[in-house]
Amino acid sequence: MSIAPPKLLHDDAQQAIARLMLAHGAGAPMDHAWMEAMTARLVAHRISVTRFEFPFMAARRTTGKRAPAPRADKLTDDYRAAIAAVRAARPGERLFIGGKSLGGRVASLIADEVFAAGEISGLICLGYPFHPPKKPENLRTAHLKVLGCPALIIQGTRDPLGSRDEVARYAIDERIQLIWLEDGDHDLRPRKMSGETFEGHLEAAARAVRAFLAS
Repeated sequence: MSIAPPKLLHDDAQQAIARLMLAHGAGAPMDHAWMEAMTARLVAHRISVTRFEFPFMAARRTTGKRAPAPRADKLTDDYRAAIAAVRAARPGERLFIGGKSLGGRVASLIADEVFAAGEISGLICLGYPFHPPKKPENLRTAHLKVLGCPALIIQGTRDPLGSRDEVARYAIDERIQLIWLEDGDHDLRPRKMSGETFEGHLEAAARAVRAFLAS
């Protein structure tokens, strides 16, 4: 069965160094405030951004019903269709894939395949869900042990789905670049008492993404 191409939301940077596909998480759409803020910072750093929605999230807009997100492996064909749509809409650009939480996880499941096919240049995950909420024994790291695609994960040090202390114990490919944002949660948001700011963390994330893309 063919997958219908998704609606794409393009934010084109001036003199862009690359384009990043930014997929949303399980709980919020592609135009959520977090996605808007992250996109604005990436564009300011000369990174064009394309957002899209998985069918379950697009359905929420029309039905108003908050159905749970499918398993990540059920969304991989939708991400492949989105890549094809971006390639058709913005041909010839250097393309990276990734997303926030679930979106980044789905991208990571197909990253090696589409990288080997020459369709993308790398993977970027913003707050990777290393395990489900309150289930640290159910790791989502098997494919990360052998990931060959260049990859960057930006994570808050107290992320409840994979803190710095937890991730230090995981066996993941040493080629994966990990950037830690002090006291950040799953949204990269720090507590006020930490002395860090949410805006500062989003800016640090954007700078890290640009450095990764430029390398």
